[in-house]
Formats: sequence, structure tokens, C-alpha cells
Amino acid sequence: MLTLEFTAGDVARIRFALSCLWEAASSYHVLQAPERHVIQRPWVDRVQARVEAAGLGRGSLLSALIPPGTRYMPDFLTPPSDSLAPSLADELQILLATPHEVVRAELDLVDWPRNAAAQALYDDPASGLPRLAAELTVYWDIALAEHWPRMKALLEAEVFYRARLLVEEGAAGLLNGLHEAVGWQDDTLSVAHKLCGGELPLTGNGLLIVPAVFVWPAVRTVTPSESPQLAYPARGIATLWESAAPAPAALAAVIGRSRAQLLVELAAPLSTTDLARRTGMSAGGVSQHLSALRAAGLITAHRAGHAVLNMRTPAADTLLAAGVA
Repeated sequence: MLTLEFTAGDVARIRFALSCLWEAASSYHVLQAPERHVIQRPWVDRVQARVEAAGLGRGSLLSALIPPGTRYMPDFLTPPSDSLAPSLADELQILLATPHEVVRAELDLVDWPRNAAAQALYDDPASGLPRLAAELTVYWDIALAEHWPRMKALLEAEVFYRARLLVEEGAAGLLNGLHEAVGWQDDTLSVAHKLCGGELPLTGNGLLIVPAVFVWPAVRTVTPSESPQLAYPARGIATLWESAAPAPAALAAVIGRSRAQLLVELAAPLSTTDLARRTGMSAGGVSQHLSALRAAGLITAHRAGHAVLNMRTPAADTLLAAGVA
């Protein structure tokens, strides 16, 4: 069990961030042992051959740093960011600036044999870090870039949901609801962790919480007391790889087939453009239906950057469940 001991300053500095590098490292971890990540299997089937063909399998630097199972992964792969949604390029600049002594110290914690690429990084971080950044860029382009808009929309909706929970229920409500392995009591955050344990007093810099798609089903932590991070699986990630089922006939008979299908599609937050592309409706038609559904209290909308994301309400979930009963 890992426990993080908060001061009042740490509680006040809890914040969220999305992270391309967390998704890259965690998704590569999934590829190392896909049988342990059944929810992600449709994605694995789409990208695994491409990753191997790009030379990012055995012998690559990524394969040396990101192991299967519950082993340690160097923290410099997932550096903290100061912004809510940094780009991959922004995060890679932080990675490239990792002090060389930190690279070597964290590689010393890795508990499996180094391949030639990892040894070269250890011997010469000045040359090895650019190679790592290049591998991550290629990996992102072939494995994640096409999926990132939908992933990002889901993660932004997750941040919106958690931020509202923080306002309504405070830090206890937020932290106790993140994951079954995470608990908050008496200014202490406990994480049921297979990799590390002990007590870590924080130093007033707060906690960076990273909702992620590919860390499922566990949580992952980075625990330097000056910049701790907690990555946890966002809600609704299974819907990213699923094709929506047809709308229930009973519900379609009541509210119309198009509106019922839009509710089915909104298992994950989507924009009007996304919904038009997924359903084949015109953007104008989708917009009209969404207005009616919003007026009926069946969806809500919120802005995420330049996009407006639509989300089902609990009332819509009840209607859909009744329609298939």
C-alpha cells in the first residue's frame, strides 16, 4: 500500500491533465501483453502488425523501457505537464530535458536485462533521449494519432465530470470515486499498489491526476514528492473500440429512430460532427435532433476547447435500459 500524506496546500493544488505520453507508454504496455487487456483487444488487432513492421518491437528502445506485467517503468517516460492538454511535441520537449543523472538513476531501477538500445541510453543520454523521442513519435503516428480525437473527447468529458464532482463533494468525493484501488481519509490518499509501498509526505505542490484510456484496469503512480502523479482509467473507455448497437425498437417507436440512435451513439461524449460521421445524418439534422433531446433533459453539452461535446444524462440511460428490457 502506498500512502500520500497531503498538506492543506496539496489539497488546494490538486489538478488534472491529459497526457499523450501516458497514453503512448501505457498503450505500448498493453501491446506487450494484450491477453491481460481484453477491453483494448480491438485496438491491439488494428495496430500490432504496424508497430512490429515499424521496427518498434523486440530490440527497440521502447521494448526495453516498457515491460509487460506489473514491473517498474521509468518515470521519465511520463513527465508532468503544466497545462491541461499538452501536445505530444510539448511533452517530448519535457522528456528531452530530463537530467541525465535522472535517466541513469531510473534505468538502474529497471529489473530486467537491458538490450543494446537501453544500454546506449544509459551510457549516453544526450544521444539516447532524442532516439527515444523519435521512437515515441513514430509509435504515436502509427498507433494512436488516428484515435486521439475520440480519446481526447472522452478524456476531456472525464475531466469535466470530475471537476464538477470536486465542486459538489470536495476532495474526498473526487478522490474516493477515482478507482477502487484509491481511497482518501484523514488527509491521506491510499493507493493499493503492487509496485511500491510506504508513506510519502507531499511538499505542497499537490497531485497531478491523469485520466487515461490505456492504464485500465489498474492505476499507475509517479511518486517524487515534488511532482506526484496518479493515472487512472477514465469512464467509458470500452466504448472507444465498439460499434454502436442499433437503437432499441421500442424506444425508436416513441422518440424516433434517429434520436434513439443518437442516444445509443452517445455512450461516449461526441461532437455534432462526430455524430454526423458515425450515423450518416447531416450535421444540420443531428443538430436539430440534439436540440430536442437537450430540451427533453436526455443530453447535456459542454465545451472542451473548440468543440462542444454531447453527453447522455441518467434519464437517457434509464430510457435505453428500458428499451432493451
